[in-house]
Amino acid sequence: MVKTGICAGTFDPFTNGHLDIVQRSLRIFEKVVIAVAIRPKKEPLFDIEKRKELIRQSTSELDNVVVEAFDGLLVDYVRQKEGVAIVRGLRAVSDFEYEMQMAMMNRRLDNVIETVFMMPSDEFSFLTSTMVKEVASLGGSVCGLVPLPVERALKEVFSP
Repeated sequence: MVKTGICAGTFDPFTNGHLDIVQRSLRIFEKVVIAVAIRPKKEPLFDIEKRKELIRQSTSELDNVVVEAFDGLLVDYVRQKEGVAIVRGLRAVSDFEYEMQMAMMNRRLDNVIETVFMMPSDEFSFLTSTMVKEVASLGGSVCGLVPLPVERALKEVFSP
């Protein structure tokens, strides 16, 4: 049986911090599924197909990475994919309370599925998708913060 880790999120947009966590996950898991959450209430900048496309382009050089969309309970999706763990990135102490609550709820829903918390590289410890969108929308450079395909897509959206 292949040990599969599931990295889930909205990834709007996918950042170098996300990429860092996926790369680190591949040191632990034989396969990593990037599960892109369909959350229309969040009013994403990019639709689900565009987010998946950008993530695929950004991870094209990584072996054993699959990008898919999912809707509904994450534990149901993890079971369906025969995943052994949910992988979550923790940037700062402020992330911990929310992530712990989610991990405990997921454990309550399915006590076999583990949650693995990973720290990003120092250079990405401050990085959020929200910050990236704000910088890009105000004409700032996001070079080095997001993979090149995402940088290009943000320029297309926010160019005058």
